[in-house]
Amino acid sequence: MYYFTDDCLTGMKQIDDEHRELFRILNELHELFANEFIEDKYDHTRELLDRLRDYTQCHFAHEEAYMESIAHPELELQRRQHNAFTAKISEMDAILPSGSQQAFLDDLLQYLVTWLYRHIISSDMMIGKLIPAKEWEEKTDLRFTEEYLTGIELIDQEHRELFRIIGEVNNLIKNEFIPDKYDEIVHLLDELFQYTAIHFKDEEEYMEGIGYAGLPAQKAAHEAFVQRLGEMDLAQIDANQQETLEELMQFLTQWLINHILHSDKKIGTT
Repeated sequence: MYYFTDDCLTGMKQIDDEHRELFRILNELHELFANEFIEDKYDHTRELLDRLRDYTQCHFAHEEAYMESIAHPELELQRRQHNAFTAKISEMDAILPSGSQQAFLDDLLQYLVTWLYRHIISSDMMIGKLIPAKEWEEKTDLRFTEEYLTGIELIDQEHRELFRIIGEVNNLIKNEFIPDKYDEIVHLLDELFQYTAIHFKDEEEYMEGIGYAGLPAQKAAHEAFVQRLGEMDLAQIDANQQETLEELMQFLTQWLINHILHSDKKIGTT
């Protein structure tokens, strides 16, 4: 079974309810594929894939309409991801083999679950949590404070370092004396990418060592964040440096704060 956990909540009832329904459909697929008494699962799988595709299209339309209404900076990225997912389902539907093809079905389910977790945790959960643009312009305090302490020394030290790197991004945004910031942006992105990989590895090893029940959800969140950084379009960064930096700053800060407060702090209470 695949569970809709607190890590997946966006804070918007309609979107959260629709995500729950997507999980429900995926669990139907899971139960179907695990059922040893159904020898030929072709018709059942096709029906569920059709239902999943139709429901995701409806959900994506609602999500994009809401993002457009609030001028969300990542609307175009979301549209591209939505279109790619819908196309992938149609592609899998078209090549779905008849007869008992368990390996194909297992790969199909793994793709669907992995995409949904990553998309919700890296993109959708930020829809309801990003600070509005006008408020963001006035926000300057990006210090690591006691509010973010988990009580685990290594994790807290590494979180301080992440705040430091993000602070460098913020300083670059405000620096009016650097006309071309491209090289600095790429350098900071690479530094952030490399350090988060180290931090996530350390954090996951610690959770594994204490038998932390929330480890799978944490891994999904970490993978989603790394994937999001990897999707940064360098050509777009070069063409729209200041705008891209501001959007990146919003995403990095809000993701990190939300993840520490709602996920990482739970580790220290175990």
